[in-house]
Amino acid sequence: MNFPLYIAKRYLFAKSSKNAINIIARIAISAVVVGSLALFIVLSGFSGLRDFSLQFTNIFDSDLKIYPANGKTITFSETSELKLKSISGIESYSKIIEEKVFLNYRGKNHIAHIKGVDENFGNIVPLDSILFLNKWFVPNQNEVVIGLGTSVKLSMGVLDYSHLLEIYVPKPGTGQIIDPTNAFTKKRVVASGMYQVNESLDSKYVFSDIEFARSLLSLDATEVTSIELKLTPNSSEENIRTQIKEIFSNNIIIKNRIQQNDSLYKMLNLENLFVYIFVSLIAAIAIFNIAGTIIMTILEKKSNIKTLSSLGLTVSEIRKIFFLKGLLMTLIGLIIGLIIGIIAVLLQQKFGFVPITPTLPYPVRFEFVNLLIVFVTILILGGIASKISATKVTQKLIS
Repeated sequence: MNFPLYIAKRYLFAKSSKNAINIIARIAISAVVVGSLALFIVLSGFSGLRDFSLQFTNIFDSDLKIYPANGKTITFSETSELKLKSISGIESYSKIIEEKVFLNYRGKNHIAHIKGVDENFGNIVPLDSILFLNKWFVPNQNEVVIGLGTSVKLSMGVLDYSHLLEIYVPKPGTGQIIDPTNAFTKKRVVASGMYQVNESLDSKYVFSDIEFARSLLSLDATEVTSIELKLTPNSSEENIRTQIKEIFSNNIIIKNRIQQNDSLYKMLNLENLFVYIFVSLIAAIAIFNIAGTIIMTILEKKSNIKTLSSLGLTVSEIRKIFFLKGLLMTLIGLIIGLIIGIIAVLLQQKFGFVPITPTLPYPVRFEFVNLLIVFVTILILGGIASKISATKVTQKLIS
Protein backbone atom coordinates (compact mmCIF):
# COMPACT_ATOMS: atom_id res chain seq x y z
CA MET A 1 0.00 0.00 0.00
CA ASN A 2 1.12 3.57 -0.74
CA PHE A 3 1.22 4.86 2.84
CA PRO A 4 1.36 8.63 2.00
CA LEU A 5 -1.66 8.22 -0.30
CA TYR A 6 -3.57 6.33 2.39
CA ILE A 7 -2.92 9.07 4.98
CA ALA A 8 -3.75 11.78 2.38
CA LYS A 9 -7.16 10.19 1.75
CA ARG A 10 -7.80 9.95 5.50
CA TYR A 11 -6.99 13.65 5.91
CA LEU A 12 -9.16 14.51 2.91
CA PHE A 13 -12.34 12.74 3.99
CA ALA A 14 -12.00 13.05 7.77
CA LYS A 15 -13.57 16.14 9.27
CA SER A 16 -11.23 18.60 10.91
CA SER A 17 -11.66 19.45 14.59
CA LYS A 18 -11.80 23.08 13.54
CA ASN A 19 -14.93 23.90 11.55
CA ALA A 20 -13.23 26.82 9.78
CA ILE A 21 -10.83 24.44 8.04
CA ASN A 22 -13.76 22.30 6.83
CA ILE A 23 -15.46 25.38 5.38
CA ILE A 24 -12.24 26.59 3.70
CA ALA A 25 -11.67 23.10 2.21
CA ARG A 26 -15.18 23.12 0.69
CA ILE A 27 -14.56 26.60 -0.69
CA ALA A 28 -11.25 25.47 -2.21
CA ILE A 29 -12.89 22.48 -3.94
CA SER A 30 -15.73 24.73 -5.12
CA ALA A 31 -13.14 27.11 -6.59
CA VAL A 32 -11.65 24.23 -8.59
CA VAL A 33 -15.16 23.27 -9.78
CA VAL A 34 -15.86 26.83 -10.93
CA GLY A 35 -12.42 27.25 -12.53
CA SER A 36 -12.57 24.00 -14.52
CA LEU A 37 -16.21 24.63 -15.47
CA ALA A 38 -15.48 28.17 -16.68
CA LEU A 39 -12.42 27.12 -18.69
CA PHE A 40 -14.23 24.23 -20.37
CA ILE A 41 -17.32 26.30 -21.26
CA VAL A 42 -15.19 29.17 -22.61
CA LEU A 43 -13.10 26.83 -24.79
CA SER A 44 -16.24 25.02 -26.02
CA GLY A 45 -17.88 28.35 -26.78
CA PHE A 46 -14.84 29.53 -28.71
CA SER A 47 -14.77 26.25 -30.66
CA GLY A 48 -18.39 26.90 -31.60
CA LEU A 49 -17.66 30.48 -32.65
CA ARG A 50 -14.68 29.31 -34.70
CA ASP A 51 -16.80 26.77 -36.56
CA PHE A 52 -19.52 29.39 -37.03
CA SER A 53 -16.99 31.81 -38.55
CA LEU A 54 -15.35 29.18 -40.77
CA GLN A 55 -18.58 27.70 -42.12
CA PHE A 56 -18.71 30.56 -44.62
CA THR A 57 -15.21 29.82 -45.93
CA ASN A 58 -16.07 26.12 -46.19
CA ILE A 59 -18.95 27.06 -48.49
CA PHE A 60 -17.32 29.86 -50.46
CA ASP A 61 -13.69 28.75 -50.85
CA SER A 62 -12.42 25.87 -52.94
CA ASP A 63 -10.35 22.90 -51.74
CA LEU A 64 -7.37 24.14 -53.76
CA LYS A 65 -6.77 27.37 -55.65
CA ILE A 66 -4.04 28.01 -58.23
CA TYR A 67 -2.54 31.52 -58.38
CA PRO A 68 0.17 32.95 -60.65
CA ALA A 69 3.59 33.13 -58.96
CA ASN A 70 4.36 36.32 -60.90
CA GLY A 71 2.04 38.85 -62.50
CA LYS A 72 -1.73 38.69 -62.51
CA THR A 73 -2.56 35.91 -64.95
CA ILE A 74 -1.84 32.25 -65.72
CA THR A 75 -1.58 30.91 -69.25
CA PHE A 76 -4.03 28.01 -69.29
CA SER A 77 -3.91 26.42 -72.73
CA GLU A 78 -6.02 23.52 -74.01
CA THR A 79 -3.04 21.20 -73.51
CA SER A 80 -2.70 22.28 -69.87
CA GLU A 81 -6.44 21.86 -69.40
CA LEU A 82 -6.36 18.29 -70.74
CA LYS A 83 -3.48 17.44 -68.39
CA LEU A 84 -5.36 18.94 -65.44
CA LYS A 85 -8.46 16.88 -66.27
CA SER A 86 -6.37 13.69 -66.29
CA ILE A 87 -5.17 14.14 -62.69
CA SER A 88 -6.80 11.58 -60.41
CA GLY A 89 -8.38 13.14 -57.35
CA ILE A 90 -9.70 16.32 -59.00
CA GLU A 91 -13.48 16.16 -59.07
CA SER A 92 -14.01 19.49 -60.81
CA TYR A 93 -12.27 22.79 -61.58
CA SER A 94 -13.34 26.28 -62.55
CA LYS A 95 -11.45 28.98 -64.44
CA ILE A 96 -11.59 32.39 -62.77
CA ILE A 97 -10.88 35.94 -63.91
CA GLU A 98 -10.80 38.42 -61.04
CA GLU A 99 -9.90 42.11 -60.86
CA LYS A 100 -10.76 45.20 -58.88
CA VAL A 101 -13.41 47.38 -60.53
CA PHE A 102 -15.29 50.61 -59.94
CA LEU A 103 -19.09 50.40 -59.75
CA ASN A 104 -21.52 53.23 -60.42
CA TYR A 105 -25.27 53.06 -59.99
CA ARG A 106 -27.46 56.16 -60.16
CA GLY A 107 -24.70 58.42 -58.83
CA LYS A 108 -23.56 56.07 -56.04
CA ASN A 109 -20.11 54.50 -56.23
CA HIS A 110 -18.46 51.40 -54.82
CA ILE A 111 -15.14 49.61 -55.37
CA ALA A 112 -15.46 45.84 -55.66
CA HIS A 113 -13.93 42.84 -57.46
CA ILE A 114 -15.36 41.44 -60.66
CA LYS A 115 -15.17 37.64 -60.48
CA GLY A 116 -15.74 36.04 -63.85
CA VAL A 117 -16.55 32.33 -63.50
CA ASP A 118 -17.20 29.57 -65.99
CA GLU A 119 -20.02 27.03 -66.11
CA ASN A 120 -18.19 24.69 -63.69
CA PHE A 121 -18.22 27.18 -60.82
CA GLY A 122 -21.44 25.69 -59.48
CA ASN A 123 -19.57 22.39 -58.98
CA ILE A 124 -17.02 24.16 -56.77
CA VAL A 125 -19.35 26.41 -54.75
CA PRO A 126 -22.95 25.36 -54.00
CA LEU A 127 -24.73 28.30 -55.60
CA ASP A 128 -28.04 27.52 -53.91
CA SER A 129 -26.29 28.00 -50.54
CA ILE A 130 -25.08 31.53 -51.31
CA LEU A 131 -27.87 32.81 -53.58
CA PHE A 132 -30.04 35.16 -51.53
CA LEU A 133 -32.42 36.66 -54.07
CA ASN A 134 -33.69 35.74 -57.55
CA LYS A 135 -31.35 33.71 -59.82
CA TRP A 136 -27.80 33.22 -61.03
CA PHE A 137 -26.66 35.09 -64.15
CA VAL A 138 -27.20 33.72 -67.66
CA PRO A 139 -23.93 33.59 -69.68
CA ASN A 140 -23.47 36.05 -72.57
CA GLN A 141 -26.41 38.22 -71.42
CA ASN A 142 -24.47 41.01 -69.63
CA GLU A 143 -25.87 39.86 -66.29
CA VAL A 144 -24.11 39.84 -62.93
CA VAL A 145 -24.84 38.68 -59.39
CA ILE A 146 -24.11 41.26 -56.70
CA GLY A 147 -23.66 40.83 -52.94
CA LEU A 148 -26.13 41.99 -50.33
CA GLY A 149 -23.56 44.49 -49.01
CA THR A 150 -23.05 45.97 -52.48
CA SER A 151 -26.81 46.23 -52.88
CA VAL A 152 -27.09 48.20 -49.63
CA LYS A 153 -24.19 50.53 -50.47
CA LEU A 154 -25.57 51.32 -53.93
CA SER A 155 -29.26 51.24 -52.93
CA MET A 156 -29.69 48.77 -55.76
CA GLY A 157 -32.11 45.96 -56.41
CA VAL A 158 -32.20 43.21 -59.01
CA LEU A 159 -33.59 43.15 -62.57
CA ASP A 160 -33.63 46.95 -62.80
CA TYR A 161 -33.46 47.34 -66.59
CA SER A 162 -34.31 51.03 -66.44
CA HIS A 163 -31.12 51.84 -64.48
CA LEU A 164 -28.19 49.61 -65.39
CA LEU A 165 -25.12 49.05 -63.23
CA GLU A 166 -21.96 50.56 -64.74
CA ILE A 167 -18.65 48.73 -64.30
CA TYR A 168 -15.38 50.58 -64.92
CA VAL A 169 -11.88 49.13 -65.11
CA PRO A 170 -8.64 50.93 -66.14
CA LYS A 171 -7.48 50.14 -69.66
CA PRO A 172 -4.17 48.23 -69.84
CA GLY A 173 -1.16 50.17 -71.03
CA THR A 174 1.59 52.51 -69.93
CA GLY A 175 2.35 56.18 -70.27
CA GLN A 176 0.60 59.38 -69.31
CA ILE A 177 -3.20 59.61 -69.51
CA ILE A 178 -4.15 62.45 -71.81
CA ASP A 179 -7.90 61.97 -71.99
CA PRO A 180 -9.43 60.63 -68.72
CA THR A 181 -12.62 59.64 -70.56
CA ASN A 182 -10.60 57.06 -72.54
CA ALA A 183 -8.71 55.72 -69.51
CA PHE A 184 -11.40 53.24 -68.51
CA THR A 185 -13.29 50.39 -70.12
CA LYS A 186 -16.96 50.61 -69.25
CA LYS A 187 -19.63 47.94 -69.36
CA ARG A 188 -23.30 48.24 -68.43
CA VAL A 189 -25.02 45.26 -66.86
CA VAL A 190 -28.16 44.24 -65.00
CA ALA A 191 -28.10 42.40 -61.68
CA SER A 192 -29.95 39.11 -62.16
CA GLY A 193 -29.57 38.03 -58.53
CA MET A 194 -28.04 38.69 -55.15
CA TYR A 195 -25.80 36.50 -52.98
CA GLN A 196 -25.13 36.51 -49.23
CA VAL A 197 -22.20 34.85 -47.44
CA ASN A 198 -20.91 37.19 -44.72
CA GLU A 199 -20.50 40.92 -44.18
CA SER A 200 -17.05 41.28 -45.77
CA LEU A 201 -17.65 39.04 -48.79
CA ASP A 202 -21.10 40.49 -49.49
CA SER A 203 -19.46 43.80 -50.44
CA LYS A 204 -16.42 42.37 -52.19
CA TYR A 205 -17.50 40.45 -55.28
CA VAL A 206 -19.61 40.96 -58.37
CA PHE A 207 -20.00 37.63 -60.19
CA SER A 208 -20.16 37.55 -63.95
CA ASP A 209 -19.68 35.20 -66.87
CA ILE A 210 -15.96 34.58 -67.48
CA GLU A 211 -16.19 35.82 -71.07
CA PHE A 212 -17.70 39.09 -69.87
CA ALA A 213 -14.79 39.57 -67.42
CA ARG A 214 -12.28 38.58 -70.10
CA SER A 215 -13.72 41.18 -72.49
CA LEU A 216 -13.79 43.84 -69.75
CA LEU A 217 -10.11 43.27 -68.91
CA SER A 218 -8.97 42.73 -72.52
CA LEU A 219 -7.49 39.28 -71.84
CA ASP A 220 -6.98 36.58 -74.46
CA ALA A 221 -8.70 33.20 -74.44
CA THR A 222 -5.87 31.36 -72.64
CA GLU A 223 -5.45 33.78 -69.73
CA VAL A 224 -7.01 33.33 -66.29
CA THR A 225 -6.20 34.89 -62.93
CA SER A 226 -6.79 31.69 -60.94
CA ILE A 227 -8.18 28.16 -61.10
CA GLU A 228 -10.34 26.75 -58.29
CA LEU A 229 -10.39 23.01 -57.69
CA LYS A 230 -12.69 20.62 -55.89
CA LEU A 231 -11.04 17.38 -54.80
CA THR A 232 -12.60 13.96 -54.45
CA PRO A 233 -12.99 12.60 -50.90
CA ASN A 234 -9.86 10.92 -49.46
CA SER A 235 -7.67 12.19 -52.31
CA SER A 236 -4.00 13.00 -51.66
CA GLU A 237 -3.56 16.77 -51.64
CA GLU A 238 0.24 16.53 -51.78
CA ASN A 239 0.17 14.18 -54.79
CA ILE A 240 -2.25 16.48 -56.63
CA ARG A 241 -0.09 19.53 -55.83
CA THR A 242 2.98 17.80 -57.30
CA GLN A 243 1.18 16.90 -60.54
CA ILE A 244 -0.28 20.42 -60.92
CA LYS A 245 3.17 22.00 -60.53
CA GLU A 246 4.50 19.75 -63.29
CA ILE A 247 1.79 21.06 -65.65
CA PHE A 248 2.57 24.73 -64.98
CA SER A 249 6.36 24.35 -64.58
CA ASN A 250 6.23 25.64 -60.98
CA ASN A 251 5.19 29.14 -62.14
CA ILE A 252 2.23 28.99 -59.80
CA ILE A 253 1.25 29.11 -56.14
CA ILE A 254 -1.23 26.54 -54.82
CA LYS A 255 -3.23 27.25 -51.67
CA ASN A 256 -5.67 25.05 -49.82
CA ARG A 257 -8.71 26.38 -47.94
CA ILE A 258 -6.71 27.19 -44.80
CA GLN A 259 -3.96 28.96 -46.74
CA GLN A 260 -6.54 31.02 -48.65
CA ASN A 261 -7.76 32.30 -45.27
CA ASP A 262 -4.47 32.22 -43.37
CA SER A 263 -5.04 35.62 -41.73
CA LEU A 264 -8.46 34.50 -40.45
CA TYR A 265 -7.06 31.23 -39.07
CA LYS A 266 -4.13 33.06 -37.43
CA MET A 267 -6.51 35.56 -35.85
CA LEU A 268 -8.79 32.81 -34.52
CA ASN A 269 -5.87 30.78 -33.14
CA LEU A 270 -4.38 33.88 -31.50
CA GLU A 271 -7.72 34.79 -29.93
CA ASN A 272 -8.12 31.23 -28.70
CA LEU A 273 -4.67 31.37 -27.08
CA PHE A 274 -5.37 34.68 -25.32
CA VAL A 275 -8.76 33.46 -24.08
CA TYR A 276 -7.15 30.27 -22.75
CA ILE A 277 -4.38 32.19 -20.95
CA PHE A 278 -6.80 34.77 -19.49
CA VAL A 279 -9.28 32.21 -18.13
CA SER A 280 -6.44 29.97 -16.90
CA LEU A 281 -5.03 32.87 -14.86
CA ILE A 282 -8.44 33.46 -13.29
CA ALA A 283 -8.73 29.74 -12.56
CA ALA A 284 -5.20 29.74 -11.05
CA ILE A 285 -6.14 32.51 -8.60
CA ALA A 286 -9.19 30.51 -7.50
CA ILE A 287 -7.35 27.19 -7.31
CA PHE A 288 -4.63 28.59 -5.06
CA ASN A 289 -7.22 28.48 -2.26
CA ILE A 290 -6.05 24.88 -2.00
CA ALA A 291 -2.64 26.09 -0.86
CA GLY A 292 -4.24 27.94 2.05
CA THR A 293 -6.26 24.85 2.99
CA ILE A 294 -3.17 22.62 2.97
CA ILE A 295 -1.16 25.06 5.07
CA MET A 296 -3.95 25.27 7.66
CA THR A 297 -4.15 21.45 7.70
CA ILE A 298 -0.39 21.23 8.29
CA LEU A 299 -0.63 23.55 11.25
CA GLU A 300 -3.60 21.63 12.66
CA LYS A 301 -1.92 18.24 12.21
CA LYS A 302 1.39 19.33 13.72
CA SER A 303 1.23 16.69 16.46
CA ASN A 304 0.26 14.01 13.93
CA ILE A 305 3.22 15.01 11.78
CA LYS A 306 5.57 14.46 14.72
CA THR A 307 4.00 11.04 15.28
CA LEU A 308 4.47 10.12 11.62
CA SER A 309 8.09 11.23 11.85
CA SER A 310 8.57 9.04 14.91
CA LEU A 311 7.18 6.11 12.93
CA GLY A 312 10.03 6.57 10.45
CA LEU A 313 8.58 8.78 7.70
CA THR A 314 11.01 11.26 6.21
CA VAL A 315 10.25 14.93 5.63
CA SER A 316 9.78 14.31 1.88
CA GLU A 317 7.29 11.50 2.57
CA ILE A 318 5.30 13.70 4.96
CA ARG A 319 5.32 16.47 2.35
CA LYS A 320 4.03 13.93 -0.16
CA ILE A 321 1.00 13.28 2.09
CA PHE A 322 -0.11 16.91 1.94
CA PHE A 323 0.81 17.22 -1.73
CA LEU A 324 -1.41 14.22 -2.53
CA LYS A 325 -4.23 15.66 -0.42
CA GLY A 326 -4.13 18.88 -2.47
CA LEU A 327 -3.98 16.87 -5.69
CA LEU A 328 -7.00 14.80 -4.63
CA MET A 329 -8.94 17.97 -3.78
CA THR A 330 -8.07 19.33 -7.23
CA LEU A 331 -9.11 16.08 -8.91
CA ILE A 332 -12.49 15.97 -7.15
CA GLY A 333 -13.28 19.57 -8.06
CA LEU A 334 -12.00 19.05 -11.63
CA ILE A 335 -14.18 15.99 -12.25
CA ILE A 336 -17.28 17.69 -10.84
CA GLY A 337 -16.60 20.83 -12.90
CA LEU A 338 -16.06 18.87 -16.12
CA ILE A 339 -19.24 16.81 -15.61
CA ILE A 340 -21.28 19.99 -15.12
CA GLY A 341 -19.52 21.63 -18.09
CA ILE A 342 -20.15 18.68 -20.42
CA ILE A 343 -23.83 18.61 -19.47
CA ALA A 344 -24.13 22.39 -19.99
CA VAL A 345 -22.44 22.26 -23.42
CA LEU A 346 -24.51 19.31 -24.65
CA LEU A 347 -27.75 20.97 -23.47
CA GLN A 348 -26.77 24.21 -25.23
CA GLN A 349 -26.04 22.27 -28.43
CA LYS A 350 -29.42 20.54 -28.29
CA PHE A 351 -31.73 23.22 -26.92
CA GLY A 352 -29.84 26.53 -27.36
CA PHE A 353 -30.81 28.01 -23.99
CA VAL A 354 -28.37 30.93 -24.39
CA PRO A 355 -29.13 32.92 -27.59
CA ILE A 356 -27.09 35.51 -29.51
CA THR A 357 -30.22 36.72 -31.25
CA PRO A 358 -33.84 35.59 -30.85
CA THR A 359 -33.32 33.13 -33.72
CA LEU A 360 -29.63 32.21 -33.27
CA PRO A 361 -28.42 30.21 -30.23
CA TYR A 362 -24.89 30.82 -29.01
CA PRO A 363 -22.72 28.30 -30.90
CA VAL A 364 -20.82 25.78 -28.77
CA ARG A 365 -19.02 22.61 -29.69
CA PHE A 366 -18.00 19.67 -27.53
CA GLU A 367 -14.44 18.62 -28.35
CA PHE A 368 -12.39 15.98 -26.57
CA VAL A 369 -9.26 18.13 -26.98
CA ASN A 370 -10.89 20.88 -24.88
CA LEU A 371 -11.65 18.28 -22.21
CA LEU A 372 -8.01 17.20 -22.24
CA ILE A 373 -6.71 20.80 -22.14
CA VAL A 374 -8.87 21.66 -19.12
CA PHE A 375 -7.96 18.42 -17.31
CA VAL A 376 -4.21 18.93 -17.76
CA THR A 377 -4.29 22.69 -17.05
CA ILE A 378 -6.31 22.47 -13.82
CA LEU A 379 -4.39 19.42 -12.60
CA ILE A 380 -1.07 21.22 -13.16
CA LEU A 381 -2.30 24.37 -11.40
CA GLY A 382 -3.61 22.32 -8.48
CA GLY A 383 -0.36 20.36 -8.37
CA ILE A 384 1.70 23.56 -8.22
CA ALA A 385 -0.48 24.96 -5.41
CA SER A 386 -0.20 21.66 -3.49
CA LYS A 387 3.57 21.44 -4.01
CA ILE A 388 4.13 24.99 -2.75
CA SER A 389 2.01 24.47 0.36
CA ALA A 390 3.55 21.05 1.13
CA THR A 391 6.99 22.66 1.44
CA LYS A 392 5.78 24.19 4.71
CA VAL A 393 6.52 20.80 6.28
CA THR A 394 10.10 21.23 7.45
CA GLN A 395 12.46 19.52 9.86
CA LYS A 396 12.09 22.50 12.16
CA LEU A 397 8.30 21.99 12.27
CA ILE A 398 8.74 18.33 13.19
CA SER A 399 11.30 18.96 15.91
